[in-house]
Amino acid sequence: MSVAALLFKEIRFRWLSFLLGLFAVAAAVTLFVALLSLERASEDETRRLMRDLGFNLVIVPKDTNMEDFWASDFADKEMPEEYVERVANAKNVSAEHYVAMLRKRVAWRGKQVLLTGVLPELGALGKKKKSPMGFQIPPGSAYVGYELWRSLGISDGDTVEVLGKRLKVVHCMFESGSKDDISLYAHLHDVQAMLGKPGRINTIQALGCMCYGERLPVLRQQLNEALPEAKVSEMSAIAEARLETRHMVAQYGGLILLIVLIVGTLWVAVLSFLNVREREQEIGILRALGIRSGQIASLFLWRAVLTGLVGAVVGFAAGTMLCLQLGPGLFKITHAKIAPLYPLLGWSVLVAPLVAAAASFLPTMAAVTQDPAVTLVRE
Repeated sequence: MSVAALLFKEIRFRWLSFLLGLFAVAAAVTLFVALLSLERASEDETRRLMRDLGFNLVIVPKDTNMEDFWASDFADKEMPEEYVERVANAKNVSAEHYVAMLRKRVAWRGKQVLLTGVLPELGALGKKKKSPMGFQIPPGSAYVGYELWRSLGISDGDTVEVLGKRLKVVHCMFESGSKDDISLYAHLHDVQAMLGKPGRINTIQALGCMCYGERLPVLRQQLNEALPEAKVSEMSAIAEARLETRHMVAQYGGLILLIVLIVGTLWVAVLSFLNVREREQEIGILRALGIRSGQIASLFLWRAVLTGLVGAVVGFAAGTMLCLQLGPGLFKITHAKIAPLYPLLGWSVLVAPLVAAAASFLPTMAAVTQDPAVTLVRE
């Protein structure tokens, strides 16, 4: 009788044992797929949350006095607006989300406000960002800081006049506890017209790379090659918070996946050991009837491979469904991006049968190498 015929007879006769092994593999693959999918989603969510901390790089004209810049929150020197496109199109600068700004302190309705003009964000190679970090203000519109609209009685939809230009208030900003509370934001070209500074900016904000090592010296060298007329400074507290949080999430996710892999392998190994041990008498009878040890070993190993193969497919489907069910409740910002990781199906189908066969190998070899006479006498 062929090994294939023995295998299907074995499964039909020992269907409960086969289903228990299948459940063990499927459960392990389910946990692995679900946790890895959720870990990927967690990385996306963390990346988005860390991104929302704000920009961590400021690029200003080279002759800017940084003491005055940090004291007033804007540069007293200016540079051409086209600099933002030049640095965004540079291929060797480790940053993205470039925003050109013109910011000045002006008197408005008896208050000192930070009038800030912003352009839509540019990404690497000068492409407009589909998922911008900052304000995207259309021409003729304004965002009003919390302290300004609260004290002046301004509401969404109002029209205000600023330095001779009428703007429609499209958003009254929430309290931030920062200089944004006394800021009035508008499109860059509107602010340039108000201040009589067409084509001029005094700051470029950007998001620097999340990488270990000496980031700032490297960035300064890259910027000097791409835009020698400017200099860059990093808000290190924001940069370090992003980096450490993302590193912690990655380490935690890797540890959980390793634990799941080890526990799943041990689970399959224990079930295989118990199955073989319970059937030592059958193995002894089969060998006494002349069936070779290789055939018997093949029977158990192919049984393990089939268990792993079916368990991988079932586990991938169950793990993906679990992730899709849990994802929207866990990740409020990026849940729409959660999708099945189909490459995991290929890895599951490849790895699960190998792990199941490896877990069955030692107990199988121990059973089939015993003298059948000794086994039958003991039974």
